[in-house]
Amino acid sequence: MMNRDQILATLRERILAFATSRVSRDRAEDLTQDVMAVLYEKYSQVTELVELVPLAFQVLRYKMLDAHRKAFRRGEYNQESVEDLPLADARDDPATQLDQKQRVDRLLVAMAQLGERCRKLFKWKLEGKSFPEIQQLMRQTSINTIYTWDLRCRRELLTLMGGSWE
Repeated sequence: MMNRDQILATLRERILAFATSRVSRDRAEDLTQDVMAVLYEKYSQVTELVELVPLAFQVLRYKMLDAHRKAFRRGEYNQESVEDLPLADARDDPATQLDQKQRVDRLLVAMAQLGERCRKLFKWKLEGKSFPEIQQLMRQTSINTIYTWDLRCRRELLTLMGGSWE
Protein backbone atom coordinates (compact mmCIF):
# COMPACT_ATOMS: atom_id res chain seq x y z
CA MET A 1 0.00 0.00 0.00
CA MET A 2 1.26 3.52 -0.90
CA ASN A 3 1.88 6.16 1.74
CA ARG A 4 0.35 9.66 1.57
CA ASP A 5 3.41 11.29 -0.10
CA GLN A 6 3.45 8.68 -2.90
CA ILE A 7 -0.29 9.15 -3.39
CA LEU A 8 0.12 12.94 -3.57
CA ALA A 9 3.01 12.64 -6.08
CA THR A 10 0.88 10.48 -8.35
CA LEU A 11 -2.10 12.72 -7.79
CA ARG A 12 0.01 15.75 -8.71
CA GLU A 13 0.71 14.26 -12.15
CA ARG A 14 -3.00 13.63 -12.75
CA ILE A 15 -3.94 17.12 -11.58
CA LEU A 16 -1.30 18.68 -13.85
CA ALA A 17 -2.47 16.63 -16.85
CA PHE A 18 -6.09 17.66 -16.26
CA ALA A 19 -5.21 21.34 -15.73
CA THR A 20 -2.97 21.38 -18.82
CA SER A 21 -5.90 20.16 -20.92
CA ARG A 22 -7.86 23.24 -19.82
CA VAL A 23 -5.30 26.05 -19.55
CA SER A 24 -1.75 26.87 -20.65
CA ARG A 25 1.14 24.79 -19.29
CA ASP A 26 2.49 27.61 -17.12
CA ARG A 27 -0.92 28.36 -15.65
CA ALA A 28 -1.52 24.63 -15.10
CA GLU A 29 1.73 24.37 -13.15
CA ASP A 30 0.66 27.27 -10.94
CA LEU A 31 -2.79 25.78 -10.34
CA THR A 32 -1.29 22.39 -9.50
CA GLN A 33 1.05 23.97 -6.99
CA ASP A 34 -1.88 25.82 -5.41
CA VAL A 35 -3.93 22.61 -5.14
CA MET A 36 -1.03 20.69 -3.63
CA ALA A 37 -0.45 23.45 -1.08
CA VAL A 38 -4.12 23.33 -0.05
CA LEU A 39 -4.01 19.55 0.27
CA TYR A 40 -0.87 19.64 2.42
CA GLU A 41 -1.97 22.53 4.63
CA LYS A 42 -5.72 22.17 5.07
CA TYR A 43 -6.43 18.52 4.38
CA SER A 44 -3.47 16.71 5.96
CA GLN A 45 -5.92 14.43 7.80
CA VAL A 46 -7.25 12.99 4.50
CA THR A 47 -5.13 9.92 3.70
CA GLU A 48 -7.39 7.59 1.72
CA LEU A 49 -7.06 7.61 -2.06
CA VAL A 50 -10.84 7.38 -2.58
CA GLU A 51 -11.28 10.60 -0.59
CA LEU A 52 -8.15 12.42 -1.76
CA VAL A 53 -8.76 12.21 -5.54
CA PRO A 54 -12.24 13.80 -5.56
CA LEU A 55 -11.11 16.35 -3.00
CA ALA A 56 -8.07 17.32 -5.09
CA PHE A 57 -10.12 17.73 -8.27
CA GLN A 58 -12.79 19.73 -6.45
CA VAL A 59 -10.08 22.08 -5.13
CA LEU A 60 -8.63 22.27 -8.67
CA ARG A 61 -12.04 23.22 -10.13
CA TYR A 62 -12.43 25.96 -7.53
CA LYS A 63 -8.94 27.26 -8.25
CA MET A 64 -9.62 27.25 -11.99
CA LEU A 65 -12.93 29.09 -11.54
CA ASP A 66 -11.25 31.61 -9.29
CA ALA A 67 -8.49 32.17 -11.88
CA HIS A 68 -11.12 32.54 -14.61
CA ARG A 69 -13.13 35.10 -12.61
CA LYS A 70 -10.00 37.04 -11.74
CA ALA A 71 -8.84 37.14 -15.38
CA PHE A 72 -12.32 38.18 -16.53
CA ARG A 73 -12.53 40.91 -13.90
CA ARG A 74 -9.15 42.26 -14.94
CA GLY A 75 -10.14 42.22 -18.62
CA GLU A 76 -7.40 39.79 -19.60
CA TYR A 77 -9.59 37.86 -22.05
CA ASN A 78 -10.19 40.82 -24.35
CA GLN A 79 -6.66 42.15 -24.38
CA GLU A 80 -4.70 42.29 -27.58
CA SER A 81 -0.99 41.82 -27.67
CA VAL A 82 0.89 45.07 -28.10
CA GLU A 83 3.07 43.41 -30.72
CA ASP A 84 -0.02 42.63 -32.84
CA LEU A 85 -1.27 46.22 -32.93
CA PRO A 86 -0.18 48.39 -35.87
CA LEU A 87 1.98 51.39 -35.13
CA ALA A 88 0.27 54.74 -35.47
CA ASP A 89 1.43 56.76 -38.45
CA ALA A 90 2.51 60.17 -37.21
CA ARG A 91 2.06 61.72 -40.63
CA ASP A 92 -1.23 63.22 -41.76
CA ASP A 93 -3.39 61.24 -44.11
CA PRO A 94 -2.89 61.94 -47.85
CA ALA A 95 -6.04 64.08 -48.11
CA THR A 96 -4.86 66.36 -45.30
CA GLN A 97 -1.38 66.57 -46.80
CA LEU A 98 -2.84 67.54 -50.20
CA ASP A 99 -5.11 70.14 -48.61
CA GLN A 100 -2.21 71.66 -46.70
CA LYS A 101 0.01 71.71 -49.82
CA GLN A 102 -2.73 73.47 -51.81
CA ARG A 103 -3.15 76.09 -49.06
CA VAL A 104 0.60 76.74 -48.98
CA ASP A 105 0.68 77.06 -52.77
CA ARG A 106 -2.21 79.56 -52.69
CA LEU A 107 -0.44 81.48 -49.91
CA LEU A 108 2.79 81.68 -51.90
CA VAL A 109 0.99 82.91 -55.02
CA ALA A 110 -0.93 85.50 -52.96
CA MET A 111 2.26 86.65 -51.17
CA ALA A 112 3.96 87.18 -54.54
CA GLN A 113 1.12 89.53 -55.56
CA LEU A 114 1.45 91.71 -52.43
CA GLY A 115 3.32 94.98 -52.46
CA GLU A 116 6.87 95.32 -51.12
CA ARG A 117 5.76 96.90 -47.84
CA CYS A 118 3.38 94.04 -47.00
CA ARG A 119 5.95 91.36 -47.90
CA LYS A 120 8.53 93.00 -45.63
CA LEU A 121 5.99 93.39 -42.83
CA PHE A 122 5.02 89.68 -43.03
CA LYS A 123 8.67 88.64 -43.27
CA TRP A 124 9.56 90.51 -40.08
CA LYS A 125 6.50 89.17 -38.27
CA LEU A 126 7.46 85.62 -39.26
CA GLU A 127 10.97 86.27 -37.95
CA GLY A 128 9.38 87.03 -34.59
CA LYS A 129 9.94 90.76 -34.53
CA SER A 130 7.57 92.82 -32.38
CA PHE A 131 5.58 95.79 -33.69
CA PRO A 132 7.92 98.35 -32.04
CA GLU A 133 10.89 96.63 -33.75
CA ILE A 134 9.08 96.69 -37.10
CA GLN A 135 8.29 100.37 -36.50
CA GLN A 136 12.02 101.10 -36.21
CA LEU A 137 12.88 98.95 -39.24
CA MET A 138 10.27 100.78 -41.36
CA ARG A 139 11.37 104.16 -39.96
CA GLN A 140 7.90 105.20 -38.86
CA THR A 141 7.24 107.68 -36.05
CA SER A 142 3.87 106.18 -35.01
CA ILE A 143 3.28 102.53 -34.09
CA ASN A 144 -0.37 102.99 -35.08
CA THR A 145 0.82 103.31 -38.68
CA ILE A 146 2.36 99.81 -38.40
CA TYR A 147 -0.86 98.43 -36.90
CA THR A 148 -2.86 99.95 -39.75
CA TRP A 149 -0.49 98.60 -42.41
CA ASP A 150 -0.64 95.16 -40.77
CA LEU A 151 -4.43 95.19 -40.85
CA ARG A 152 -4.53 96.30 -44.48
CA CYS A 153 -1.90 93.76 -45.53
CA ARG A 154 -3.75 90.89 -43.84
CA ARG A 155 -7.01 91.95 -45.52
CA GLU A 156 -5.29 92.14 -48.91
CA LEU A 157 -3.70 88.73 -48.41
CA LEU A 158 -7.04 87.23 -47.42
CA THR A 159 -8.66 88.73 -50.52
CA LEU A 160 -5.89 87.36 -52.75
CA MET A 161 -6.36 83.91 -51.20
CA GLY A 162 -10.03 83.88 -52.15
CA GLY A 163 -11.56 85.28 -48.97
CA SER A 164 -10.71 82.31 -46.75
CA TRP A 165 -7.61 80.96 -45.01
CA GLU A 166 -8.83 77.39 -45.62
